[in-house]
Amino acid sequence: MRRSHPVVSTTEDGNVGKLGFAKGMVIQELGWDEDTDDDLRADIEDLIDAEMLDDDAIDVMDAVVLWWRDGDGDLVDALVDAIGPLAEGGFIWVVSPKTGKDGYVDPSEIAEAAPTAGLSQTKVVNLGDWSGSRLESRARGRR
Repeated sequence: MRRSHPVVSTTEDGNVGKLGFAKGMVIQELGWDEDTDDDLRADIEDLIDAEMLDDDAIDVMDAVVLWWRDGDGDLVDALVDAIGPLAEGGFIWVVSPKTGKDGYVDPSEIAEAAPTAGLSQTKVVNLGDWSGSRLESRARGRR
């Protein structure tokens, strides 16, 4: 069952507001490394009023933040793994370095991996030095 959370305005919260997170959401973070945007991470945790869970967490997740860089492996496999703990209506943000940054991932790679993993790309946002692609289950809304 999907938990209901109030959505926060994007104008009030800068980059984090673009992600559709709300206080009380359970969010898993995958792919953390020394290059991740610590300010964005802190803003997400401030907004949800909790720490993001790591890949060892055993819980049902409202969303997943997947930090992804060129050379991280097979994106389809990572997405399939990320889908497992998602609640119905949950979503994944693939966050990757912007063009010209170290580890840049071509947006077409994300767009092509999503359907193979059973997801649809529904939104792309600018997150400073990073770009975010929101992926949702293609079965969403079907009965």
